[in-house]
Amino acid sequence: MIVAVDGPTASGKGTIARALAAHFSLPHLDTGLLYRAVGRQVLLNGGDPDDPADALAACAFPDALLADPELRSEATGSLASRASIHPAVRQALFDRQRKFATQPGGAVLDGRDIGTVIAPEAGAKLYVTASVPARAKRRWLEMHGQGRDVALEAIEEDLRVRDARDSGRKDAPLRAADDAVVLDTSNMTRDEAIAAAIALVEARRPI
Repeated sequence: MIVAVDGPTASGKGTIARALAAHFSLPHLDTGLLYRAVGRQVLLNGGDPDDPADALAACAFPDALLADPELRSEATGSLASRASIHPAVRQALFDRQRKFATQPGGAVLDGRDIGTVIAPEAGAKLYVTASVPARAKRRWLEMHGQGRDVALEAIEEDLRVRDARDSGRKDAPLRAADDAVVLDTSNMTRDEAIAAAIALVEARRPI
């Protein structure tokens, strides 16, 4: 079974997707990491993520880049959001994601367009979301735990800008698939969100 987990930045979708993969013994792909690698590669190339040609050239990033811890930074996330609006970039990464999704036995993928574009036939689709203040607080706590001093207000503003960019782009905008179940984690603990997600997927597993 294919499990699609979509949602905005810092909603908890990555944590939930990893937990689902472990629970159901399925391989997991964080598709956002691919776009972050493109954003990072644009920077390494000295290019501009807003330039379609520069962003497309960065799609040829080496696999080793996926292990770069800098991919998880806020700066790289912003670069990824800017690079991902280009249709050519999304097409370049489509086949890679599609191959992972359709492997024998199934898979769990998380991103922004899994249930709508990459695997519309997914047997279980979750759209994980949370309020901007809740998401910003989680990211702030995470970054402070890493010893990084970032203002909460700055994180909130960055999330609002990225939400608007991701949901407003013409190609594969961020949205819940028509048949997705929306899971709002604003007032949930990590364990509560994971338990809710597992229950939702269990209800959609083939008998």
